[in-house]
Amino acid sequence: MTARTLRDRLQQPGILVAPGVYDALSALLAAQAGAEALYLSGASIAYTRAGRPDIGLMDRGEVVDVMAMVAERVGLPVITDADNGFGNALNVQRSVRTLERAGAAAIQLEDQTLPKRCGHLGGKSLVSRQEMTGKIKAALDARHDEATLIVARTDAIAVEGIDRALERAQAYAEAGADVLFVEAPESRAQMQRIVAELGNRVPLLANMVEGGRTPLTGAADLESLGFRIAIFPGGAVRAIAHTLADYYASLLANGTNAPFGERMLDFQGINRIVGTDEMLRLGERYDEKATSPAKGTAA
Repeated sequence: MTARTLRDRLQQPGILVAPGVYDALSALLAAQAGAEALYLSGASIAYTRAGRPDIGLMDRGEVVDVMAMVAERVGLPVITDADNGFGNALNVQRSVRTLERAGAAAIQLEDQTLPKRCGHLGGKSLVSRQEMTGKIKAALDARHDEATLIVARTDAIAVEGIDRALERAQAYAEAGADVLFVEAPESRAQMQRIVAELGNRVPLLANMVEGGRTPLTGAADLESLGFRIAIFPGGAVRAIAHTLADYYASLLANGTNAPFGERMLDFQGINRIVGTDEMLRLGERYDEKATSPAKGTAA
């Protein structure tokens, strides 16, 4: 599914569920499980690449590198978290161009200041509504393909309240955003109000964060409320972190992986997932010994 077909998919019935990924392997596993689209989580990149919190420590180049690796491995459309565009409107334009070239089908921009914070942390601060609308217009001008979606996120609920957040989102839609993302509603009533006031403008994205500020619910319920995209950005890395903590504790306590064996893949299992046999067979097609004419025969 390309950026163009992602845009088309959002016009079709049924909510789009985009699991969070943070590298090519997690993207491959999500694709093999049947995902239609993926969400490349900036927080998950920070957790896995730097072992640090989501407080604006990652830069554009690191996100672009991961995006390129994901796109090289799977053909699914990726909604890419570009934080606040890594600077002003000109920085936004460079971010959009580089992420689009790397394979992003949708690029998410938020209205936080530098450095940003995870949307479910406290202490956030915002740029002005005017500055953010300028960034959205800059992003639209920078994209090479009009099918590439620009997702506008506002973090204003925690800073300015729900009324101002909705005003900002309306302004972002008027600036041309393709998708609206009102981050961290704190009640079902706020989620219903978001849909009531914005749902007739553009598709709406809902973010499910385990332990975050928004009440957790499932994709079917989000669809019934009126959301068109549901992302679960950090669930995978939290599952991996939980499993790794148990794995390392078991290994160091027992001096062997035997007690953990039923909870892990063996060597053959991981090679089946990553397609080792298929790739080796492909390589044999280009093996000089296999393709070179035999000695003594006419070239």
